[in-house]
Amino acid sequence: MSFKLRCSTVLFLLCLQIGVSVSTYAQSSYKRIVSLNGTVTEILCDLGFQQQIVGVDVTSIYPAAMEKVPKVGHNRNISAEPVLALQPDLILSTANFLSPAVIAQFKSVGIANVIVEQDYSVAGTKKLITQIAAALNVPAKGTALCKQIDQQQAALHIAKQNKKVLFIYARGAGTMMVAGEGTPMDKMITLAGAANAATGFHDFKPLTAEALVAANPDVVLLFDIGLQSLGGVDGLLKVPGVAQTNAGKNRKVIVMDGLLLSGFGPRVIPAIKELSQKIGG
Repeated sequence: MSFKLRCSTVLFLLCLQIGVSVSTYAQSSYKRIVSLNGTVTEILCDLGFQQQIVGVDVTSIYPAAMEKVPKVGHNRNISAEPVLALQPDLILSTANFLSPAVIAQFKSVGIANVIVEQDYSVAGTKKLITQIAAALNVPAKGTALCKQIDQQQAALHIAKQNKKVLFIYARGAGTMMVAGEGTPMDKMITLAGAANAATGFHDFKPLTAEALVAANPDVVLLFDIGLQSLGGVDGLLKVPGVAQTNAGKNRKVIVMDGLLLSGFGPRVIPAIKELSQKIGG
């Protein structure tokens, strides 16, 4: 029997009002949850559902206990089969990566699923928390988590910094992309008080030596695993164009945990603070 038949009309309308794409919803606790997004996983754990998580995508690396949870693939190329094999009674994800075909497969087997839109801002983080808390019928916990973020934000004092920061996504020297306007890294750099050195385009595009020299960043920012894939700072400086930039000349390279930097999850304020301090340091 599809869960949709048991879902109350009132709750369904509420879901529509808060902008969540929902196929099915539950009013009782779930026992087997699969999360297909690292930020969603982090929120689930903060809301007290860590023990019910039976599967996650590979971006779900926080908290550390999630490393031991079965993985179902990367959120950019999730297929339905490994998810359904875990026999979940709830699947949660963000809408930015999951394909319509996979969502349709989840719906076709009658498993509750919550697909939320993610906005890369502090307000977006709180909205995401509120939506997930509502889906799990723990709105008070969501409110408390949002208040914690509000308190952290009130204590945060970010000074404008006259520095250009270039984020490079790297998986070895053969796969290097820069983050343009509208990306999570672009938003985070701005919130940290600096400016994105990559302008004039949205999303990501391949790194070229000419564009790198023209952008001339004061700081190069990477995920920690990205810099490792290049062999550290010395390896990065061997990438054509890097050594000619202000960042390269001054060896001004910042690394941060990928989920912390780009996730816009419950740790968004500590992430802004850490990045701002590293840019200014």
